[in-house]
Amino acid sequence: MERPIAWNRYRDEQLDELTAFADDYRAFISQNKTERECVTASIELARAAGYRDLDECIAAGTQLVPGDRVYASMRGKSLILVHLGKADLTCGVNILGAHIDSPRLDIKQNPVDEKNDLAYLDTHYYGGIKKYQWVTIPLAIHGVIVKKDGSVVKVVVGEDSADPVFVISDLLIHLASEQMTKDAAKVIEGELLDLLAGHQPLRVEGEDDMKDLVKRHMIALLNEEYGIDEEDLLSAELEVVPAGPARDLGFDRSMILGYGHDDRSCAYPSLRAQLALSETPARTALTILVDKEEIGSVGATGMQSRFFENVIAELLALTGHGDGTLALRRCLINSDMLSSDVSAGYDPSFASAFDPKNSAYLGRGLTFHKFTGRGGKGGSNDADAEYVARVRACMDAHDVAWQTAELGKVDQGGGGTIAYILANYGIRVIDSGVPVLSMHAPWEAISKADLYEAYRGYQAFLTLE
Repeated sequence: MERPIAWNRYRDEQLDELTAFADDYRAFISQNKTERECVTASIELARAAGYRDLDECIAAGTQLVPGDRVYASMRGKSLILVHLGKADLTCGVNILGAHIDSPRLDIKQNPVDEKNDLAYLDTHYYGGIKKYQWVTIPLAIHGVIVKKDGSVVKVVVGEDSADPVFVISDLLIHLASEQMTKDAAKVIEGELLDLLAGHQPLRVEGEDDMKDLVKRHMIALLNEEYGIDEEDLLSAELEVVPAGPARDLGFDRSMILGYGHDDRSCAYPSLRAQLALSETPARTALTILVDKEEIGSVGATGMQSRFFENVIAELLALTGHGDGTLALRRCLINSDMLSSDVSAGYDPSFASAFDPKNSAYLGRGLTFHKFTGRGGKGGSNDADAEYVARVRACMDAHDVAWQTAELGKVDQGGGGTIAYILANYGIRVIDSGVPVLSMHAPWEAISKADLYEAYRGYQAFLTLE
């Protein structure tokens, strides 16, 4: 069944709303390129919408009632937003879940090096990338440096037009005859992803030690700008990302080219859908923006941590259910979820990788994956038919443009999301998201129509009774 393109259904006022939403999204992903930045910005928006810090409610012993809105953050890298509904929590909640980490390069803990009068920062790539795509493009550095006294220094270099940028060099074509014979996976190897960061030596007079003057100059500049020394980089989290803002794509401005569509093109509509709830919902509405999905959802800020479960337990305690586990289990098993992660958009240039009847097409709306995983559905959540029907009915009742897909041909590859982790609780969950071209590349492309329909679809889901 071929789904119609969404653009043909919009009235003028809907096109205006779509354009405004896309502009807001484009600004958000341009300004927030790390999970820390996404959480900070999301909390600011949530507080403006009337959300309170759950930790403050716990400390004050505040009893929560329907209509209350709270948020909880884990280490500044993951976030949960909750709008308490009229129904008891044990009846279940409606959950939107997306991740806010994206493939990138992380600066190593002991990164500074000088080679032949050039200063470098060594990196370790994060998530699944094609390493050759990261060379010869302008790069920026975002992150934090934490000193031994606990003070935090925020770093953003390469985004302002007055800032310097950084780059990873590549071998010139005139000398690349051997390089051009290598497999794509080995054209640029991980240890070659060194960030070129300086060239001018430190000016010294009457000093015996004339070694590493370029490196020493770079460290001196960091000390002047941020008040740090080289050892402070041991406790830093610095992420290397493409420099510059997301841009409208195409003569008709119908698409967005930007870094981090995976998965912020799902996270941002989820956030906005949650904050748009003006009235008390029938069931509690909850949005999870989580870290570490690109490396297996591990660690304290990943979906496999107890963060989500602990927040639900705290909510139950503050709504009169005490600290027992039975209410928690009832809440979880009665809950519904959209695991919101991007889909591989059908690319006519690489048609052989796709099953045309089961692919996500740009402009045809929010995409649902009954299952993900690899090959024989390994590592997959497989939504049951009853739940798929429930979601279909919800989307159609709210006139949301939607489609179904698989992630390429069966034996071509595949991928996973956070869905299977939530399904372990017995939560009914299906994958949904925005189709993306060039997924996991430094610059990815999406359709504004799909972004808008994701927002509309997530709004509809949160109102399910």
